[in-house]
Amino acid sequence: MAQQPVFDQDGEQRVDEFVDDTTDAAERERAHRERGTSRPITVVGNPVLHKECQDVTEFGDELAQLIDDMFASQRTAEGVGLAANQIGVDLKVFVYDCPDDNGVRHVGAVCNPVLDELPAARRVLDDSNEGCLSVPGAYAELARPDYAVVRGRDAQGNPISVEGTGYFARCLQHETDHLYGYLYIDRLSKRERKGALKQMAEQEPRYPVVAND
Repeated sequence: MAQQPVFDQDGEQRVDEFVDDTTDAAERERAHRERGTSRPITVVGNPVLHKECQDVTEFGDELAQLIDDMFASQRTAEGVGLAANQIGVDLKVFVYDCPDDNGVRHVGAVCNPVLDELPAARRVLDDSNEGCLSVPGAYAELARPDYAVVRGRDAQGNPISVEGTGYFARCLQHETDHLYGYLYIDRLSKRERKGALKQMAEQEPRYPVVAND
């Protein structure tokens, strides 16, 4: 029997060839950030972080500049991933500059990301520590699958699929969560969340942040 084609949320045939996000990673990241302007990071409590963002519908110069600014902001904050709402922009796009557990560097951007539902055999949980630029200085253990696939669009609007393992898989899940209004602390118990917020309150952020009114 011929395999049935699989379609994404836009009705287009799903891409199962994963994007090459490792070749020339350093050069691509540098080019983005040198074109960009670093912006301060929004922190927990800012309304833009606590609601689903709008889909990206225009794939042009404004989006390209936003992505450049996100790479610059990510570097300033010494992060490995950054969602648009973390710099106050209500759009479904995230960038990443993240190693996997083999030390391979992955650099890219995804618009309108959707995480694949994993079959049970691939749902091996990793309960490593997790942190967030929008919860500065706080870390907590959080179980997530050690494998992830995100499907969405690149900066030109082309369909892409990104595959991640280990730490990079955690990054893909974390940043996709952001764009649907969830911070990692929202997945913790009430006690763990309280502890993370206490950690945040006890130290000064090491990068510029937007103070909540």
